[in-house]
Amino acid sequence: MTTAESATVPFRFFALRVARTRRLGPSLVRVTFTGVPEDALKGFASGGRDQSLSLFLPHPGQPEPVLPPLDTEDLYAVLGAWRAMDDDVRAVMRSYTVREQRRNPDEVDIDFALHEDGGPACRWAEQASEGDRVVVLGPAVADNTGVRFRLPEDADEVLIWGDETALPAASAILESLPAGLPARVWLEVPYAADRLELSTDADATITWLVREEGAPAAVDAVRAAELSGSSPYAWIAGESGSVKALRRHLVNERHIDRRRVTFVGYWRKGMSEDALRETPETSEDEA
Repeated sequence: MTTAESATVPFRFFALRVARTRRLGPSLVRVTFTGVPEDALKGFASGGRDQSLSLFLPHPGQPEPVLPPLDTEDLYAVLGAWRAMDDDVRAVMRSYTVREQRRNPDEVDIDFALHEDGGPACRWAEQASEGDRVVVLGPAVADNTGVRFRLPEDADEVLIWGDETALPAASAILESLPAGLPARVWLEVPYAADRLELSTDADATITWLVREEGAPAAVDAVRAAELSGSSPYAWIAGESGSVKALRRHLVNERHIDRRRVTFVGYWRKGMSEDALRETPETSEDEA
């Protein structure tokens, strides 16, 4: 694919290998990837913030994820062929956030939330080691639909809530905020040791809601806060039940324009990502 051609395709498949891993806390591990071959990430163009991608993982015992041939720009054909493969053979697919992309050398970080009853991606991340192979369907242009955080020009305050699954995205969003912009941030994690040092130029008030310390429910914590902005923008992501409750609070009780509330259900209690993906998204009128 030429440079001109790749610029017109917003997403592409990239083969990656694990360069290193680092435990960030009891519930989070960072996996750093490089390209296969080494220059494969030259065409990767993360838009930052909450940039999402589709991660394809091997089953235990497989040296690399099993996928149809990827030498085509027809992503729908590739994904259709992947879905037609045997579940026990085809690569496991999960959605994740690009925590950070770097150049020279080209590297991409993905942070994985860990749970005792975690699924295949969680189990893979716990055992990941240098050289392990994965494939991602990721961005080839920076302004792409995988970035949902879109700060309005007139926003005078930002509200952010996320649980441990949204912590990588929330961290990257904070790094992107302009200097001095007021931000109220609530981050829910299982353990006190999951708190991270976060960087931002915004005027941010960050509240850690630690479940082992008996933190209040997300909507109760946000409801108790006094907000100062007249044109706020909100981004909420994580467990879909909490996201739905928070959105109702912001729209119905705080009277924030629903178009200025970005909400993403990353997971749902008692439901796998595969099942969640097959469940129709909650409409704006229902949420």
